[in-house]
Amino acid sequence: MDADDAILVVLMNNPRDLEIARREHWYRIPVKHAPEQISRARYVAFFLTSAFRADKWTIREYAPVQGNELARRSDLLPEEAEHPRAGNAYYKLQLGQVIALPRPIASRIKRRFVWFWTTGEKFSRAVEFNDLLGASGADDALWNALKAQGIAAERQVTVQEGRARYRVDFWIACARGDIALMLGKDALPKNKKWRGVRAGVRDAQTVAQVRGMIDELGGLKFFSTGQRREHSG
Repeated sequence: MDADDAILVVLMNNPRDLEIARREHWYRIPVKHAPEQISRARYVAFFLTSAFRADKWTIREYAPVQGNELARRSDLLPEEAEHPRAGNAYYKLQLGQVIALPRPIASRIKRRFVWFWTTGEKFSRAVEFNDLLGASGADDALWNALKAQGIAAERQVTVQEGRARYRVDFWIACARGDIALMLGKDALPKNKKWRGVRAGVRDAQTVAQVRGMIDELGGLKFFSTGQRREHSG
């Protein structure tokens, strides 16, 4: 795997589909939900949902993508010809041998997505799910600065407050509240549970501000290793 390879991380929510990837070497994505440049994918990595029980919220396997073709669901799964989406169009990704990671890439929280892109460099070095994310160099720099201080954050989390929805760049769970750390000019969440912070230009200054707020909120709820800290209140 090269550093600039395009890795397509997909949601795997059915054990049967993982067996198909392992044994028959293909994976399907609905055309209406697929990335526009699906042909650029060099590898596909599978994020397991709660359907996988003890293995939930982890990436444990990936596979090289050898090509793709359009097919109807009924062609891919003829035994389900009466399925409501039997006539829908899918991309059939043709895969090589499925490869097991030496160590799973785990998420502390449930994730909702269909797919997202990451790079070969990030995938090869990832220790946890958040290492795969990042929309810019500034985003990655702040993530690295938080990690260096042992601050367990979640990246790219969607927060809902009533009818309003916010895309939070960094979510930091504390014992007595949470911190929403935002890059750019998006609106900050405002309520008693959240403390919105606009990330500054200097990473060190932002991290120092966040560290002070963590102390005020009773410390981190999660360790940076992914273990939950027990707390009251």
